[in-house]
Amino acid sequence: MIMTKTAPLSTWPWENLGVFKYMLLGPLVGKVMHSRLQGDDHLASNWCFHILFISALRFHVFMWYTNTCNMLFLTRNRRICKKGVDFDQIDKEWNWDNFVIFQALIASLAIYLFPYGYANLPVWETKGLFAIMVIHVLVSEPMYYWVHRLLHGNYLYTPYHSFHHASAVPQPVTAGSTTFLEELLVVTVIGLPILGCCLLGCGSKTVIYGYIIVFDFLRCFGHSNVEIMPHWIFEKFPLFKYLLYTPTYYSLHHSEKHTNYCLFMPLYDALWNTLNTKSWDLQKKISLDAGKSTRVPDFVFLAHAVDITSSLHSPFVIRSFSSMAYSAKLFLLPFWPFAFVVMLVMWARAKTFLMSFYNLRGRLHQTWVVPRFGFQYFLPFASEGINKHIEEAILRADKLGVKVISLAALNKNEALNGGGTLFVKKHPNLKVRVVHGNTLTAAVILNDIHKDVKEVFLTGATSKLGRAIALYLCRRGVRVLMLTLSTERFQNIQQEAPADCQKNLVQVTKYQAARNCKTWVVGKWITPGQQRWAPPGTHFHQFVVPPILAFRRDCTYGELAAMKLPDDVEGLGSCEYTMGRGIVHACHAGGVVHSLEGWSHHEVGALDVDRIDVVWKAAIKHGLRPVSSRPK
Repeated sequence: MIMTKTAPLSTWPWENLGVFKYMLLGPLVGKVMHSRLQGDDHLASNWCFHILFISALRFHVFMWYTNTCNMLFLTRNRRICKKGVDFDQIDKEWNWDNFVIFQALIASLAIYLFPYGYANLPVWETKGLFAIMVIHVLVSEPMYYWVHRLLHGNYLYTPYHSFHHASAVPQPVTAGSTTFLEELLVVTVIGLPILGCCLLGCGSKTVIYGYIIVFDFLRCFGHSNVEIMPHWIFEKFPLFKYLLYTPTYYSLHHSEKHTNYCLFMPLYDALWNTLNTKSWDLQKKISLDAGKSTRVPDFVFLAHAVDITSSLHSPFVIRSFSSMAYSAKLFLLPFWPFAFVVMLVMWARAKTFLMSFYNLRGRLHQTWVVPRFGFQYFLPFASEGINKHIEEAILRADKLGVKVISLAALNKNEALNGGGTLFVKKHPNLKVRVVHGNTLTAAVILNDIHKDVKEVFLTGATSKLGRAIALYLCRRGVRVLMLTLSTERFQNIQQEAPADCQKNLVQVTKYQAARNCKTWVVGKWITPGQQRWAPPGTHFHQFVVPPILAFRRDCTYGELAAMKLPDDVEGLGSCEYTMGRGIVHACHAGGVVHSLEGWSHHEVGALDVDRIDVVWKAAIKHGLRPVSSRPK
């Protein structure tokens, strides 16, 4: 094994601790608790409390600024770099908050060494405001400029600063994605004004709080990749362009590297001749283009939230959480009341909004979300409003010039709109192709069933997918036990099968009929009690939303039908519900294939069984790979 040698101070001392790194702040927490137990009720004079509190404030400034930038429905027309934030960047920036912990520890050490100076700081001192601003402008700004410029030199860039520039799309948390040496230098830059202000005898708690929060806010502002500064400010007040940088200004440094080194004030780039001449023209262009439509997507997947907690699985809520497959977590509990209120607001007022996007083969794919939650689809009085939202999304896509729009599970519910048939019949001149994607869903499930299986138990047997699966399997010589109480619907499906295959379709009305069948295909939700009729060793394939409960330990449960997107997908940084990275539901993948193939027909209503193999082969041809749910 070849060992790679890292440069000194390029890694963090607690790099191997994982989430346990937060325990480094444990002594501060212990100190606060000890003071409270000793009867000290004056938190204002407890320096440990202040360090913890301001650390929490800093964390939230970066987190919520990042979340706001990822609200594409607000920021899509103001984005500077048009790429999406992918999984690689999210992983590189996973420990962006190391600097918060480090600076808290440095502050603790400083106050431990000089406790008297801090204990006597007043709440407010007007002179301190001016002092800290002067020291920042005359000391911190030029110091940062030259340190930053030095880090771009041949010797220091690769081991220490290239990691920061490895983030393709600047985000507020990118500011904290640094090496240990870089953060040592930043601590000096942010600490000197505070120290100088205190040594001059004009420091105050408010000034220190204000300086640190403003410092962080301006770092977030520059790294945001969202241009919010109006260009007219710089035209009316030309000197202002040298006093405050813009997101565009920083983005040029991030992409071209050897210009725009300043901290917050372009004045120093102008003084030392490193100002990028394109800075203000590009800023004006992006500012003017903010009100114009951006690039039209080729494909749109129209999704919906499943439940209230899963709605928190969004890039604009918790970016790192959305980059992993969804599962219920205890830390989501405090967010639940807020999410519930948002749900009520969305139910009353919200329209379909853009959630995420990615690029595939030069085509832009977007995910739009209908502001409705899973349980609402089963409320009889809500169906009209839901269909209205879906129809508005389809008409909007048609007006924009979108080529294909694919409907997620509940958005194409048969009882709701006939699998999209309602909209195609109502608007016969649609240019956008409406796709339910169920043909590929059926193909994924069918190709996941072992070739040597001779009998299958099928629930939801008379649904669109159930019908297609039953007809396909019976042609393959598989005996299909179709659970349905409607003899008429069963007979209609049986009549569709070739005459020599009709005997393979068998109507059953009770779960007991499957007591000897080890392959279940579940298209209608079943209870744990109903699952008891399955023999040990049964595998449950499923196409039901929400998925059934994994109740039986002696059985195996497949995930919902899914496919992995091709390896050349770009800008994908969030997982689709419970799916892994780069994996999407088969109905989503079906729309992708429809778009890549350039098919001109709508895929709505009943499935064409003869097209199952056609769609499957097209998906494989384009690099989509099935995600098997069978036990190995």
